[in-house]
Amino acid sequence: MGNSYAGQLRSTRFEEVLHNSIEASLRSNTIVPRPVFTQLYLETEQSLIQDGGLNTSAGRALNEDEDDDDGSESNSPPVPYQMKPPPEGCCTTDGFCQAGKDLRLSSLASESLDVPPGFLFVGVKSPSLPDNLLVCAVDRRFLPDERGCNALLGFSGNCMGCGEKGFRYFTEFSNHINLKLSTQPKKQKHLKYHLYRNNQGVLVKGAPICWRGNDGRMRQIRSSLSEGHLASDEQPPNPALAHASHTPGSYTGSHVEAQVAEVPHTLLNGSHAVPSISQPPLNQSGPGRPMATGTHSNAAPPKKRHKGWSPESSGSSLTESTVKPPPSSSLALSALSVSSVIPNGARSESAVLQSSSRGSSNPLSPPDLSLIVPDQLLHACRLQPVIFRGHGPLPQLTGNISDVLVSSLLQSCYMSSQTLPRVYQHYGPSPIQPLSAEMQILLTVYYLVQLGPEQVPLIEDLEQIFMRSWRESHLSEIRQFQQSQTSGTQGRHYGMETPSALPGLPQHLSLPPHNQQPLTPSQLPWLAQLAASSCGEGVVVMGEEVKSLAQGLQQMFARLMEGRLENTNYVVIIVTSPGQETQSCIVATGKHQCRALAESMFSPGDGLKEISHQIYTGAAQELIQYCNSLGQDGNMDSLLDSVSVDNNEPSTPSSSQELAEDRSLNMTHSPKDTHSPKDSHKQSLKDTSSPKVTTSSPKDTCLEYTVEWREVRPIQLAVARKLLSHVCAIADSSTQNLDLGSFNRVSFLILVPPSEVTFQQTVFHLWNSGVLQELGSSDQECMSQKEAERYVVKMDQSAQAQIDSLIQEAQSNSYTLYILVHDHAHWDVCSSSCCSADSGVGLVDKLLNSRQVTEATNILILHVTSFPFALQTQCTRISPYNEINWPSAFSNDVDLYHERTRYFGVSELLETTRSGNSLPLMRYDSSFESMASTLGERFPKLHSAVIRTTVLIRHYCVALMAASGKISSSPNLHKHTSVETMEIVQSLLSAAQQCPSHHGHMILLRIPSLALAVWAHRRLSRVRRQLGLEESFEIILGNPNQALTIGQTFTDQIKIWLKIQDADWIPRTYLELEALPCILILSGAEPLGESLPRSLKYCDLRVISCSYLQRTTLEQELGLAAYLVKAESRPPHNPGPGSDEIESDAEKLSSTDNEEEEGQGDSPPSSTQPLQPCPDGAVDTLPAQSTTSQNVHKGTLDTIQPPSKPQNQVLPQTSTQSFSYLQTAPPHQNQLQVQSYPLGQPNSQLQPLLYGQVQLLSQTNSQPYTQTTSQQQPHSQAQTRSKSASSGSSSPQTSSSHLSCSWARGLSRPPSVLLPRAIYDIITASDSSGLPRCTSFLPHMSVAWASSFRPLLSKMMTCTEQSLYYRQWTVPRSYHMDSCNRAEGRSDNFHPRRLLLSGPPQVGKTGAYLHFLGILSRMLIRLMEVDIYDEEDINSSAQTEGVQYHPPNSPWPNTEIMKKIPFDYTIHDAKYDDISTIYCPGFKPRTDGNPVWQEDVYLRRRTTRIKLSKYAAYNTYHHCEQCHQYLGFNPRYQMYESTLHAFTFTHLLLGEDIQLYFIIPKSKEHYFSFSQPGGQLESLRLPLTSDWSPDCVKSPIFTPTTGRHEHGLFNLYHAMDGASHLHILVVKEYEMAVYKKYWPNHIMLVLPTVFNGAGIGAAHFLIKELSYHNLELERSRRSEGGSPAVDVWPFIILADDSCVMWNAVDLDKPSGPVDHAVSLKQVLQHMEACPDLAHFGLCGIRKWSSCGSTGFKHWEPFSRGHLHDFLFLNVDRSQNIQYNQNRFTCHDVDFTLRLHSAGLLVCKFNNFSVMKKQIAIGGYKTFIIKTKMTDVSTSVGPSQYICAPDSKHLFLATPAQLLLEKYLQHTSQKLFPLSTKNYTHPVLTVDCYLNLGPEVTVCFVSSRPHSVNVGTTGLLFSGLLLCFPDTFVTPGFLKKFTFLKGATLCVISADRSSLRQTVGRLELEEEWRFRLSDEFQTANAKEDRPLFFLTGKHI
Repeated sequence: MGNSYAGQLRSTRFEEVLHNSIEASLRSNTIVPRPVFTQLYLETEQSLIQDGGLNTSAGRALNEDEDDDDGSESNSPPVPYQMKPPPEGCCTTDGFCQAGKDLRLSSLASESLDVPPGFLFVGVKSPSLPDNLLVCAVDRRFLPDERGCNALLGFSGNCMGCGEKGFRYFTEFSNHINLKLSTQPKKQKHLKYHLYRNNQGVLVKGAPICWRGNDGRMRQIRSSLSEGHLASDEQPPNPALAHASHTPGSYTGSHVEAQVAEVPHTLLNGSHAVPSISQPPLNQSGPGRPMATGTHSNAAPPKKRHKGWSPESSGSSLTESTVKPPPSSSLALSALSVSSVIPNGARSESAVLQSSSRGSSNPLSPPDLSLIVPDQLLHACRLQPVIFRGHGPLPQLTGNISDVLVSSLLQSCYMSSQTLPRVYQHYGPSPIQPLSAEMQILLTVYYLVQLGPEQVPLIEDLEQIFMRSWRESHLSEIRQFQQSQTSGTQGRHYGMETPSALPGLPQHLSLPPHNQQPLTPSQLPWLAQLAASSCGEGVVVMGEEVKSLAQGLQQMFARLMEGRLENTNYVVIIVTSPGQETQSCIVATGKHQCRALAESMFSPGDGLKEISHQIYTGAAQELIQYCNSLGQDGNMDSLLDSVSVDNNEPSTPSSSQELAEDRSLNMTHSPKDTHSPKDSHKQSLKDTSSPKVTTSSPKDTCLEYTVEWREVRPIQLAVARKLLSHVCAIADSSTQNLDLGSFNRVSFLILVPPSEVTFQQTVFHLWNSGVLQELGSSDQECMSQKEAERYVVKMDQSAQAQIDSLIQEAQSNSYTLYILVHDHAHWDVCSSSCCSADSGVGLVDKLLNSRQVTEATNILILHVTSFPFALQTQCTRISPYNEINWPSAFSNDVDLYHERTRYFGVSELLETTRSGNSLPLMRYDSSFESMASTLGERFPKLHSAVIRTTVLIRHYCVALMAASGKISSSPNLHKHTSVETMEIVQSLLSAAQQCPSHHGHMILLRIPSLALAVWAHRRLSRVRRQLGLEESFEIILGNPNQALTIGQTFTDQIKIWLKIQDADWIPRTYLELEALPCILILSGAEPLGESLPRSLKYCDLRVISCSYLQRTTLEQELGLAAYLVKAESRPPHNPGPGSDEIESDAEKLSSTDNEEEEGQGDSPPSSTQPLQPCPDGAVDTLPAQSTTSQNVHKGTLDTIQPPSKPQNQVLPQTSTQSFSYLQTAPPHQNQLQVQSYPLGQPNSQLQPLLYGQVQLLSQTNSQPYTQTTSQQQPHSQAQTRSKSASSGSSSPQTSSSHLSCSWARGLSRPPSVLLPRAIYDIITASDSSGLPRCTSFLPHMSVAWASSFRPLLSKMMTCTEQSLYYRQWTVPRSYHMDSCNRAEGRSDNFHPRRLLLSGPPQVGKTGAYLHFLGILSRMLIRLMEVDIYDEEDINSSAQTEGVQYHPPNSPWPNTEIMKKIPFDYTIHDAKYDDISTIYCPGFKPRTDGNPVWQEDVYLRRRTTRIKLSKYAAYNTYHHCEQCHQYLGFNPRYQMYESTLHAFTFTHLLLGEDIQLYFIIPKSKEHYFSFSQPGGQLESLRLPLTSDWSPDCVKSPIFTPTTGRHEHGLFNLYHAMDGASHLHILVVKEYEMAVYKKYWPNHIMLVLPTVFNGAGIGAAHFLIKELSYHNLELERSRRSEGGSPAVDVWPFIILADDSCVMWNAVDLDKPSGPVDHAVSLKQVLQHMEACPDLAHFGLCGIRKWSSCGSTGFKHWEPFSRGHLHDFLFLNVDRSQNIQYNQNRFTCHDVDFTLRLHSAGLLVCKFNNFSVMKKQIAIGGYKTFIIKTKMTDVSTSVGPSQYICAPDSKHLFLATPAQLLLEKYLQHTSQKLFPLSTKNYTHPVLTVDCYLNLGPEVTVCFVSSRPHSVNVGTTGLLFSGLLLCFPDTFVTPGFLKKFTFLKGATLCVISADRSSLRQTVGRLELEEEWRFRLSDEFQTANAKEDRPLFFLTGKHI
């Protein structure tokens, strides 16, 4: 029963919901965070209406008068519902509860009612009381918020009549209040309104409760054509192709009424079906609910239960289908003007609006009220009125309804502004009230009154007016709320701040007082009439005299037919009746407004179809003939024919004939198939050779022409590095979404819109960037630019195959990182589910958002766009942390990137409109607008684009005729064109004549309609041909679907300029048209990323559409004029008060995240010194354009006066650029520089040049220049336009050769932009935040605002903050590809490998991301490479090469032979280049001695970069798939548990027990033996000597390490080739935790605490002693098991933590021994397999060197000598030789010498080598010598390491042994003066090797009996060093050696007492003289146990 299922938990885990709730509370600024348990009880809901859904279903509308069920799914009859019979004796009267208490609002309005806390008054709709509401109290938790979300399922309410509480089921409650329903009770259906008390304390109806819809499923109404249905002849049910799918109405989802064409039903699949659109509601009582359309007979049965409200839905209280603002800002944009194109080309304009005869009914109006639309309304009034629904139902329209349009957008605006966010609606004891209907109507009248006669109302303006009025009326409450929320509010931009000015509202119109008495219905009509009286007849208010909307509309139609509304733009009808709600509607009756509103009802695509229809059907022929007439000056065609006759040319057809030919052609060919003008060019030009080409000579060549596109600018490099850092951040994050270390190469695919020029342009940039060669894709020599096309894909139907191929390649090449670059990413954001396969849209969603792409871990997507708004919504797939915004080049006047160019974009264009002292670069053409407006009234049925284009082409044609000078019969031709057009044409014709190479300018003519563009191209081409100007300039048709085509003559010209020898070369991009004089007619619904050359001088946008006013649309068109100008220097930065900005420029609003580089954002550089535009002022003498202003209405040319004084102009400085195949200008050429004076400064103060030349993708090579001054001279209109006159007006300092090329001068001047007046007014106006008004428009037509209660964009926002703003306040529409991204139930459902690069248009984003691809590839290669020490052996002369002991290919050493090989005492490892040489008979030292190295010698050693082999060891940053389980720390795997085990053994040398700790992961416990499972650790298991396995290494590997937990190479998985091995890290106790964190699956041996400060000697000492003790334990354990004790494997490996790769020598190469990479497993198994291995005490391998295996005449595979870094130690045979646990340096040299002297064999396997990686971090060499007093390192010299005993000396906090070793190393030349550089008289060291520095030679001898020592007979020693001599050193032993007189003795002991005892025991005083001052100690405090030593001289 009822809602008994309330409380069922969703499957979402509680922790995730809690996390999301916390995150939402942190991000939210204005909305109260949603409770966790609320989320748990919610169910996700899809969007209600599929915007643009077609054929399958139509949206249902629900209004306050309908009783249709909300949850039905089918069209079956309703299921009857029988209510529970009431109890005996209870009241059953309607409007009363069962207790007999009155519940009607009319009765309880003034009663004092108490509401429990948490409950709200709610009005219940009863079917039996249609005119009243029942009052009840409902728990607010069970009601939706203002977005239609967060309502718990179920019900909790109280009866306000009898006071009974605790109704838990709505079914029970509906019985109690006597609803008497025939269907199942549902709260969504009957709980209709919030109730609140007004200022008089009366309980009144408030905002509708925002119940959401039915899970996004729409019902199909099988009735005949009704309101909201579209009849179309297009058969496929494709929303992308059908009319409604692109109409602003369906975009906005606003209340819309459609004009429906009367066409027969089309057959679909053999049955009749009516193509329909989802109809947004006409009126609504619940703002979020769908309303039914059509008849009620097909009502569907109720669903068993309703859906919940999605926690991920938008922040708006209204659904998309009801109140979202439109994509375009015109008020009627959501009304659907539907025109079906019948197969024969005729258009049916009849429509059905609420026609009862067609089965349609209007539930909002009384059935007996209807209104007949007068016949011939359009013909009589020459306009099509637009009726805006307001408050209340409209009457049903009948009759000639095709002449009327109806829109519900204004009603949507009203309702959205009445639906308050819950935080305001229910805040405090007195809820904040929404605007009343009366106030909304009055504010609307205020707004309409202040509109200009040509202005069209904008919904954004009206919304802002409503918001400001509401905020001002509740200012104190809102501030109180905001103060209470301050602690939870993040950021300064998202609060409900009060704007400083009301946009669009004149200051003299004061708003009614809000805090006093409210506006009553009786006051409204006369207040509205009072407001309207200020504008005369512009706004007519019909109020007191009308009693119903039907009467008001009838009177309005009557006045309209009588002509009484000729001067009226708007009629406001207000109906106020006592006891009834106020009703209103507004009718637009102005001709301009009606046309603009009607055209805005077309979608962009359908608007273009309508234009094409009018062109191809001849509807525009009368207009074209009219425009051909020049009045008294004759007819254009006849004048042109006369010119043709004079030129003896054949007569050309007239315009009417031409039009007929065009029409006949286009009847058989679609616009796509229209032939390009190439053929006509070839026909007219193929037999003519241009004199420009044939007569050019070196002296006539323009030397200023240079083009360069290759070099990367510094800012592009910075952006590329930013992209790289973001990719690295993804890789470094803990999510493991990108494993850069696993990739060895980069591949990419660039996706571009389906424009052939854009495609070729991207290929061109790609080829010139060198990226393909850098990535190694192909051979540079053999690859052509044509082959580069396979890396660029046009997003058309052919893209599917290439994307699929890439996906398959990515799946098979997991080691390649694929980058999908989605350029121009805002172009196609449609969902593939809403588009048909052949529609051309939805491909991006289908390909890039497919599961194969999103789940591929080696595919990364980079979206690149200038307008990222469509990708920044609440459901975006791109994390805000993955956005990269183009940085600002300047911060606080500091040039951050040292750019030689400066971006000139929309902000700077706007700035020129505010300067006031010169002609702005952006302006409109008054005379053009006037003529277009006049013709618009004359031809009301023609589309304005047809009219405007025809007028514009007429202006161009007349200007060409006048400028050519060939029509002498009509001297006043210039009067029939505008000043701006004349200026453009004269500049076009004169520029090429002035340059010896005929360089000129480009004129961009933007005509969105392809049909109009084709017509304009033919018309202009015909005029050009008849005037004989074919070789003066080219006319190019820019069709996105076709390749660029120009005449052969002009192609030859360009080839000469570019010095291209290829005969087949043709230009494929607009960039390659540099300096070509041409008119480019760019067609297409929107620009598709085409870049324009620097020669662009005029950007003519006068015929772009004014109907679709989204921010992206406007900025996209203006972006065509974006430019990079040269900026040699930057003026002082003084932002003026009016330096407003518009985004998409890299300045204030778009200046982005230079947080690390800049402080606060600053205004654009143009704020103080705007660019002074120079239309070639001093050179190209044009009409007096400097006096024409956008503020002056220009009539004819005669009214323009010349300027009264000279104006300063900036003239260009050229700079060199060249193709990769182009010339470079000589440096002396670029000298023309002129100065401009900044505003507000005297002219005498010279300023640096502000602007310079454009750069496309590269940095310029600027040339030296000199500065001159040039002023424009006044020109009268009649002044002769000649080159000499031009030159004469320039500065005499500038030569004519430099001024001759107008193109070169124009490089430093951005193009001028001509706009429609309507767009100009919008662009230049500012809103209350100081930003241009267009920034507050809807950002993109595929998104919608989340709420009307949104703040404005702030002027101080960076791009990052702006992104967060759109992410919070916009939601994707149902046909947006991100609309399904909320399906997974997460608010942050970002794709981890998706980046967004945004930057202003034409700024160089392509070059930046191409460079990013290059540096990413280099980084991956660098990640695969490692710096290896590559050092030649030192002391190589000691190596014997004459004797060959073993055959070169011997696998293992022979013990007997090894004994014969002499031991090489000399050290050859280059890391020991700074230690003392060991004396060896026969060794000849270098005559220059060894150099003295500094302490950081290992940082400066020679290295080489080597690519890692597949057998490399890795650090912690490597985590490929194969390593995951081996490492055990990857989040995808469970963390491995480890246990800590103590291990204790006794050692005699230390005199105490040693306790070590093992950290053993659970997975490694099988390597150990325990007393019992989980018990005491007994031993480390060792294998038997006889054991062998191909996948196992027997020897344990010990790696001592310190300070390298991240960089140590402990990952041996690949090095071991997957073999089983035992690897133990030996770490110090204080580093145990960090090593365990980074290497959780590694066994660790933790040294005792006392060794925390010890050196490498202690680690090796403990490893060796532990290993021997463990060997004994294992032998004992094996003996108990019956195995022979001697069979236990006695070898261990001591490996350095920087060993990265191993190599083996290949002796079979003819060039000699060659190293090749092998696995460590192969090395160890080979050594372990040595038959005589047990006879060796120590084995090792060679250290790798690039020349280590070459240069030997005889390759000796084995040798005896010193071993380092990688040791194979026999702990059994070396039992009695220990490492010195006190040593820090040279411990391995000392150990090897003692091992050899003990008679043990040492063997080096020369066939193997180890590579050591350079790791500058950590290691045992890193010891800081610091003082005892402070912990900071101080500069302490070696002489301070020792001091006299008992002296007051600065003690050092460094181990005594280290101080002693360092002292002896650095000061031994003073201690042993006779030994310095004296190899023949070494210092005798007994039982110990100490480094005495590289200048001293030492002779090591052992005092042990039977030891092996070098022969010392006859050798005179220069010194004696006794370090801790033991009992084996006796006086008799020392007397065997002979010393020089004056030789130095040094005796070292642990204390002074043992020092004296040693002197006495060894009888040293007999031959050595001592002084009291010769006793020293290390500079340690007593508690640190210093070492003492005594020196003496030999007697």
